[in-house]
Amino acid sequence: MSALTPFQVIYDRAAERKGGAAALEKLLPTPTSPDEVAAIPGDRWLSMMSRVIFATGLNWRVVENKWDGIEEAYEGFDPARMAMMSDDDLDRLLNDARIIRQGAKILSVRDNAIFLQALAKEHGSAGRFFADWPAEDFVGLLELMKQRGSRLGGATGGYALRRLGVDSIVFTKDVGAALVREGVVDKAPTSKRAMRAAQMAYNVWREESGRPLSQIGQVLAMSVGEA
Repeated sequence: MSALTPFQVIYDRAAERKGGAAALEKLLPTPTSPDEVAAIPGDRWLSMMSRVIFATGLNWRVVENKWDGIEEAYEGFDPARMAMMSDDDLDRLLNDARIIRQGAKILSVRDNAIFLQALAKEHGSAGRFFADWPAEDFVGLLELMKQRGSRLGGATGGYALRRLGVDSIVFTKDVGAALVREGVVDKAPTSKRAMRAAQMAYNVWREESGRPLSQIGQVLAMSVGEA
């Protein structure tokens, strides 16, 4: 990895594209505090993971419009209940018009409930686990979610965490393009090695700017375009 461009240079590029620093600041997310993340109950973690998984490959609006019915079909996504789903439950869901009837996605709810139950047993609660994970190794969390969860690889895990307020890295197309432009990676970061290189760059920019990961990512994404 070549010498990193100072974060301020990237920020100024993004600000110019978005109409100035004041306009850019209004577009930057504010992560939820660790204590608030820790207080999020298990059913909301499972619900959000499932929401992002069901939306993968679909128009988000389709899933949003069906979500109340999906919540009802999954009885509020209680992890203890969902971890115990029987084959009969899965068959019933496959025939439930309220949900997205795709077998692997339906099964992922049970698998991720089991994952969340395991985290709760190991750390007191899933929320406590996610709240305590160090930001400087966020890609390690993404790898763990990919390995221990179901269908949480790629950008899916990052999107689910960000939507619940966790300070996150999401490797969107624009973020990847910005990282390539800055010489951090050669192509979109999908390998462990590339994701680690991206994390190292984020850590440097985080130290320079004092900003959370999610804001760094948004600035990177919004800096993409003609110089």
